[in-house]
Amino acid sequence: MTPLSTAPDAVAELCGRVRKFVDGRVIPDEKILDRADPEANALMKTLQGEAKAEGLWALNLPVEIGGGGVPFMPYVYVNEIIGRSEHAMAALGTHITQDSWMLHLFGTPEQKERWLLPMARGEITPSVGMTEPEVAGSDPTGIRATATLDGDEWVVNAHKWFTTGANVAAFTTVMCVTESGAAPHQAASMILVPTDAPGYELVRIVPTMGDTKGLHCEIRLTDVRVPVSYLLGKRGQGFHIAQKRLGPGRIFHCMRWLGQAQRAFELMCSYALERKAFGSPLAQKQSVQNWIADSAAEIQAARLLTLDAARRIDEGDEARVEISLIKFFGARVLHDVIDRAIQVHGARGVSGDTPLDKMYRHARYARIYDGPDEVHRMVVSRRILKAFAVGEGWRFSG
Repeated sequence: MTPLSTAPDAVAELCGRVRKFVDGRVIPDEKILDRADPEANALMKTLQGEAKAEGLWALNLPVEIGGGGVPFMPYVYVNEIIGRSEHAMAALGTHITQDSWMLHLFGTPEQKERWLLPMARGEITPSVGMTEPEVAGSDPTGIRATATLDGDEWVVNAHKWFTTGANVAAFTTVMCVTESGAAPHQAASMILVPTDAPGYELVRIVPTMGDTKGLHCEIRLTDVRVPVSYLLGKRGQGFHIAQKRLGPGRIFHCMRWLGQAQRAFELMCSYALERKAFGSPLAQKQSVQNWIADSAAEIQAARLLTLDAARRIDEGDEARVEISLIKFFGARVLHDVIDRAIQVHGARGVSGDTPLDKMYRHARYARIYDGPDEVHRMVVSRRILKAFAVGEGWRFSG
C-alpha cells in the first residue's frame, strides 16, 4: 500500500469508498452490532476483515506499520463519514489510531513491537486511564494516581474511571504522578500497564445514559508492578503526550459529530417530505422549514470552523482557541440538529425504530468528554482577553 495523494480527486475517491462501506455494510447491521453479543462480535470481525481487504483499515496510520498512510487533512474529511455510525470506528480501525500514534511518536522499539504492531493489525485494542472519580476531569493537574520506582520496576497505584475499552484492552496507558515536586504540568508521566498484570482490577462497566453494555470502565490498580521500560516517552512528559493525542483527536471528534448531525438532518428532511399532518406534508409547515434551514446553516458553520482548526494544526499551530471553539460549538450543533430531527419524527423519534434516540443520548456526552463546554469557553475568552490586554486585539482566521 502506498500513501494517499492529497489531491482533491484522490481524497474524494477515498471518501466515496468509505461512504459506500459505512452506508452499505455498517449501518444496515447496526441493530445487531448494538447488542455487543457473540453474534455482534463475529460480525464486527467480518467487517474489519472486509475493511482490510478493501484498503480502508486504520487509514491514518503509517504504511510501514500496516496503516493506510492517509495524511492528516484528508483523514479529517474521512472522519466526517465515519461519524455516520458509531460502529464504523471499530469496523475501520479508527478506534485504535490515536493511541497507536502515541506509541508511534513516543514509544521505544520494544514497546512498538509488543503493542503498536498488534494494534495496527487489529489483534489487540488499547485503553487510556486519565479520568478519576475523586477529582475533576477538567483539571488533570489534580490527578492522584502515582507511580514510584522500586529498583527496575514502576509501582503504580491508581483509581480511574471512564477508561474506555479497558474490559477488552490488552493494556492501559495510565496517566500518573511520577515527579511529585515538579510544576503541575511536569509532574505526570504515561506508563503502559498490561490489563492482566497482578493488581489490575476491572471494578465495573459504568452504566451511562441507559446503556449498560458500553465500554466505559472503572478500574483500580493496587501496587501494580511493571518494568521501568514501560514508561511512554520521558518522565514528566505525560501532559505533552496527552496534548499530542487530544489536539488532533478533538478535530476528529468534531468531524464525526458532523457526520452524525448530517445523518440526522437527512432523516429529518426525508421524513418531513413523507409524513403528512393536517392535510399536508410536514415539509410545508413553517416551523419544520425553519428547523431545516437553521440546521443546514449550523452544520455548515461548524464544518467550516472545524476545517479551519484542522488547517491550522496541519500548519504546525496548536490552534488552542480554534479547537476550543469547535468543541463547544460543535457539541451544541450536534445536539440541536438531532433534537429537531426527533421533533419532526414525533413519537417515532423517541422510539427504537430510528437511530435518533440513541444518537440523542450519545450527543449529550459531547458537552463533557475531552473537556466540558465551560472549560473550552474559558480557554477561548481568556486567550482573547489576554490579547486585548496587551494591545494586540484579536484577528479572526481567514
